[in-house]
Amino acid sequence: MDSDSLRQSLADLVTRSQPYIDHVNTHFQQSRHHCSSALKSAQKDLHTLSLKPYFQEVLFSSLLLLFLGFAISKYLSRRSTRQSEQIPSTPIVEKGSYRRETNTRQPGQWEPSSFQFPTPPPYPDWSIETTKPLPYRPFRYGPKYFVTMGLRNVDHHDWIELDNNYPRYHGDKARRIIERGSKCCYTAPEAYPAAVELLQELVSYLTARYPSLYQRTDKGIRNLWSGEHLDTTSDPLPEDPMQTCARLTQDDLAIMIEKPDGQYYLLAGAILLAGFWRLEDKVGMPLSEIHTSGDVPQYKEKLEKGMMNFFRRLKPEELVARNNYFLQVDEDLAWSKSIGSEDSDGISWNTAEQDRAIQHHYFRSERQTLRRLPKSGGVVFTIRTYFHPVTEVAQEPYVPGRLASAVRSWGDDVSRYKGKAKYQNVLLKYLDDMHQKQVENGLQLEEEDEVRKYPF
Repeated sequence: MDSDSLRQSLADLVTRSQPYIDHVNTHFQQSRHHCSSALKSAQKDLHTLSLKPYFQEVLFSSLLLLFLGFAISKYLSRRSTRQSEQIPSTPIVEKGSYRRETNTRQPGQWEPSSFQFPTPPPYPDWSIETTKPLPYRPFRYGPKYFVTMGLRNVDHHDWIELDNNYPRYHGDKARRIIERGSKCCYTAPEAYPAAVELLQELVSYLTARYPSLYQRTDKGIRNLWSGEHLDTTSDPLPEDPMQTCARLTQDDLAIMIEKPDGQYYLLAGAILLAGFWRLEDKVGMPLSEIHTSGDVPQYKEKLEKGMMNFFRRLKPEELVARNNYFLQVDEDLAWSKSIGSEDSDGISWNTAEQDRAIQHHYFRSERQTLRRLPKSGGVVFTIRTYFHPVTEVAQEPYVPGRLASAVRSWGDDVSRYKGKAKYQNVLLKYLDDMHQKQVENGLQLEEEDEVRKYPF
């Protein structure tokens, strides 16, 4: 199309559009006239109103209410946003901020609660042959090591974890019950009702959660794998209830009972696979003495007050968990021979062999849960130990680099407590080498949080 034709087409378009343009302009003029009239009318009404008594007071009050409403709305919005940002993924009980105290009961007294622990669904596709242990890796990068309880809320369905290591744990427990008996399993008379309650809770939970392993019977519970039939209903029971509890789980178990002095005492336990501590040394002790006698680093400064508050306020409806980790330089799940004989008077890392080969290094992690029994008020610890060769764990992406950084971050007190001097040379060199190999093979360090975020 040439320029003359284009100009003619545009002129025709303008001509055809003119009536519509005139129509719109007419409406615009009318609208402007109406707006002007409305504004003049409003000004006249406002002037008339201003001549009325108390007009200024009413106007001032209305503006003040409007301002206060806006300010309160902004404050509540900011507060809600700030609280949502500050709620931690794990309760910080060391600072006493886990919850407000709503219970006015006297120490050592407990009014039975009507709470019933929820019946769990069956564990998805659980198998004693194929269900692998969960990969807890609860260590952080340095350079700072934080001494905290590190509690987190847990779904009631996940109270007890069983996996394909069950046969080994079950066998080790059965053997140690025969060999060591009351040294590892004990229930004080004042804790007996709580121990029986725990046994009943386990029977209800396990038969629902792991129906391919456990079946409820008229007399108690049947282990479908081992063929055992455990009596949990007779009065009196045929064995210590804590010992029966131990036969049902891969966990060690302990019950703390509050006395009138407000302290919680270890008065019942089945501690068969602890590795580094003995029930006979701790039974009867209050919570604080258990930790100070074991030289737990910074317990008095950072843990004691928050822990006492947590125990006092724990409700039957709540289930919390925490994880820790250690390094061990021998292969025994039940008792680490490196720190001395289980029957010796003095046990310590001083007896451990220096710089054993990496094949003797084991990664030991505990998953502990805490809950209060609703009828007796006793606080139950479950202590599930996960035990793997370091050479196996270090094959996992990101693990050797993060574990090496974590071990290097331990202060002197934590290093002594965990026996670092006995294995650090061999362990850290191996972890550094494994980390370097992973990096050379294309490990994307910046993607770690997406692949394996703490604490797993």
